[in-house]
Amino acid sequence: MSPNDPALKSFVPVAPDSDFPIQNLPYGVFSTAADARPRVGVAIGDFILDLSAIHSAGLLPAAGAANVFASPSVNDFMALGPAIWKAVRAEISDLLNAASATLRDNAALRASALVARKNATLHLPLKVAAFSDFFSSKQHATNAGKIIRGEASALAPNWLTMPIGYNSRASTVVASGTPVRRPLGQRKPRNAEHPSFGPCANLDCELEMGVVLGAGSQMGEMLTESQAESMIFGFTLLNDWSARDIQAWEYVPLGPFLAKAFATTISPWIVTAEALEPFRVEGPKQEPAPFPYLRQGPKRNYDVALELLLKTPAMDAPARISKTNFSFMYWSSLQQLMHHACTGCAMSVGDLLGSGTISGDNRDQLGSLLELSWGGSNPFELPNGEKRAFLQDGDSLAIRGYAQGDGYRIGFGEAEGTITPALTVPV
Repeated sequence: MSPNDPALKSFVPVAPDSDFPIQNLPYGVFSTAADARPRVGVAIGDFILDLSAIHSAGLLPAAGAANVFASPSVNDFMALGPAIWKAVRAEISDLLNAASATLRDNAALRASALVARKNATLHLPLKVAAFSDFFSSKQHATNAGKIIRGEASALAPNWLTMPIGYNSRASTVVASGTPVRRPLGQRKPRNAEHPSFGPCANLDCELEMGVVLGAGSQMGEMLTESQAESMIFGFTLLNDWSARDIQAWEYVPLGPFLAKAFATTISPWIVTAEALEPFRVEGPKQEPAPFPYLRQGPKRNYDVALELLLKTPAMDAPARISKTNFSFMYWSSLQQLMHHACTGCAMSVGDLLGSGTISGDNRDQLGSLLELSWGGSNPFELPNGEKRAFLQDGDSLAIRGYAQGDGYRIGFGEAEGTITPALTVPV
């Protein structure tokens, strides 16, 4: 039976609206008070299956003799390659299957290998080798262009010919729940004669998906579509925090730098590309037709519902401020990867690619506060009457997402961060 079969059931209880049914089995890294070693597990219902313990019991033979799951990241496992990813996922699915007695009827192993998620600490799931971020939603690119450059030059002339991106910082990619300090930097308001240095005033979020590469490529080589597809291990939620006022002053002529480098939050679970296979859909029509190296087969986007939630210190619960979908992306994750490597740029195990802000056509489908408040000129109202143009200290921002199947959903958990005050400005 395929691990994606909607009829599959686990002996571990899974609620219908859980992010983590047996059809998902996303990889993460966790520790517990009883065992502080960060190690690799998969989420199932309200539990984590400790893959290090399962491997030690001899139940994951496809992974080989070395216990790659005892590592504090998924990188060692990813480095084993796509054939092993597929085989191990099938073994895990068989072990958790309600019809399989191997783990179900082994009370001692269940007690040691199934850990309640509420009792676990979740860590960054991978060692990020490098991080590049893209700008691939046509709606977001158009909106941002109108806000910054005006209606006449909203979409840059090169945007429709290639996925636009930039290299960011792997060192500041953090796990969900990590506080985000308001950055300092240079900024120059339009009505100011000179720039000044101080805390970011226009702190923003960007609702994105992250692509995790589990295989690398050689320097000097291009990627075919099939090669690129085989390199994608899975997907995370991603928030590319953005200091808009710092960005506006520094981005000419070289583009984003410090305004994007201070923090990027990802969800603690990596949902495999295999688990998302049933949710592939067509993306927007691309005109003009891409260059041959960017051409791709059918259904290269994914139907993943995404939402952005904001909670201020005065609120009891977060409010949804946007609901969008990964399928809106003009340039697919596959095209982003093929473009990244087209000059001969070597890709590595553990590379992270950000999709870029995901926005739709409607106002409630916008993936950044820049768009929701139209550059700060039109603050939006929250359910408790507060208004926001950009993030204030104490605000918590979370991204959630899932693909809806027949009686189950493939979810990602959440990518959350709370804004803390900036450092004191040096004098």
